[in-house]
Amino acid sequence: MTKVLIADDLAAGATEIFRSRGIEVDRKVGLKKDELIAIIPHYDGLAVRSACKPDKDVIAAAKKLKVIGRAGIGVDNVDVKAATARGVVVMNTPYGNAITTAEHAIAMMFAAARQIPAASQRTQAGEWPKKDFVGVELFGKTLGVIGCGNIGSIVADRARGLKMKVIGFDPFLSEERAIEIGVEKVELADLIARADVITLHTPLTDQTRNILSADALKQTKKGVMIVNCARGGLVDEAAVREGLDSGHIGAAAFDVFVEEPAKTNVLFGAPNFIATPHLGAATVEAQDNVALQVAEQMADFLLSGAVSNALNMPSVTAEEAPRQKPFIALAERLGAFAGQVADDGFSEVEIEYEGEVTALNRKPLTAAALAGVLRPALAEVNMVSAPAILLDRGVEFKESKRADSPVYDSLIRIKVKVGGRWRSVAGAIVGGRPRIVEVKGMALEGDFQPVMLFVNNYDKPGFIGAMAGMLGEAGINIATFNLGREAAGGDAIALVGIDQDVPAETLEAMRALPQVRYVKVLRF
Repeated sequence: MTKVLIADDLAAGATEIFRSRGIEVDRKVGLKKDELIAIIPHYDGLAVRSACKPDKDVIAAAKKLKVIGRAGIGVDNVDVKAATARGVVVMNTPYGNAITTAEHAIAMMFAAARQIPAASQRTQAGEWPKKDFVGVELFGKTLGVIGCGNIGSIVADRARGLKMKVIGFDPFLSEERAIEIGVEKVELADLIARADVITLHTPLTDQTRNILSADALKQTKKGVMIVNCARGGLVDEAAVREGLDSGHIGAAAFDVFVEEPAKTNVLFGAPNFIATPHLGAATVEAQDNVALQVAEQMADFLLSGAVSNALNMPSVTAEEAPRQKPFIALAERLGAFAGQVADDGFSEVEIEYEGEVTALNRKPLTAAALAGVLRPALAEVNMVSAPAILLDRGVEFKESKRADSPVYDSLIRIKVKVGGRWRSVAGAIVGGRPRIVEVKGMALEGDFQPVMLFVNNYDKPGFIGAMAGMLGEAGINIATFNLGREAAGGDAIALVGIDQDVPAETLEAMRALPQVRYVKVLRF
């Protein structure tokens, strides 16, 4: 039975979702690392928030694990690279707490503009420090949004409601999308120079680390306010402290820090600095939303193969999965064929899609094909790990599509470059089954068999009889027999489904036939 471990404090509704879908679920919160390693081999899925940290050691011990679900956006606590290498899908829930996080950023902006926390503290201490807290209006000010994805676009929408001018930097923001969300698209340097308030809503990557560096902060307006409710490390904390002390930075409000829990920090105690303990997603509504969402996503994947919001796997909706399933099987088997005939390794891979299949979400098909290509050399590879492994090995990859297919409704062709020459195989779904329809550009049609003999030969008399005789002498039964050729007397191929494996001496004898160019036993 499929089993899931909930290892963090998720809303009770998540447990009910798993159970209602027929998935066995255990809730064990607060496990130490060695305790988690001891029990994780029994589970197909692991649901976490931020406290549980499935690192490479935990993932290495998770022999059955298929999916890790993070109830929230950030996956800093999950070793995504190790999960990918083991073929474990890592999912997050980028939308369940988007409104809550965006509202927190707006609240922090207001708090910084009016110095609300300090004013509250001193008022409750018995003072009446009215003259010490002269704030600034947000009306008419320019808000610079770094990262205009889901959360950033919500912040922009709320800021426009406050009659602020919103400018945004995001390398993936199109002009059309910028217009749609009411943001003026600008370069980072322009945003830094123009903004009265800067708010960050981007993941922490090598490209975004210290995106507001010490040098960048020097280029900001005097009195600028900085809000960070995204990820610690996006802003140079020491440089912000210097700016607050000097008065160049008017105020800063951070919900996230480089080191968390932030018991101490260079920013603590700085003038006009506001800190909250990573509360961006901390509302009742958000915690319920992300818990229910991650449970639904994980259940869909474990039961139907649907993939949502995965960081290391193409998304496949529950509606897409049934239609894509036969094409995924076809792509994987074609890849396995190509990988097995690439005896000396390959330097390039090309996948060509023709016909109706081009209208599908092809990313899962491509991932399956690449897994098939790599599996003869790397037994542990799968759809999740294959694209990353191909990239790591420096193998060039190309994908193309053509709306029409001359013969079949849909066709997939996989080509591998071996020693400077291309080897290709193509297939289609015929009668609901994956079938081989072309090898080396030669047409034929045959089912995939568990064991197949692939022979490239010259189309000369006597070959078929000699080959069949050798198989018969070795006690090997022929299940299917499919032939193709370029022209009479020219290059030809034979695909023979067989019920037993071929002894080495029989293969050598077959290779010695004058008509034979290449022989290989294929397994699917």
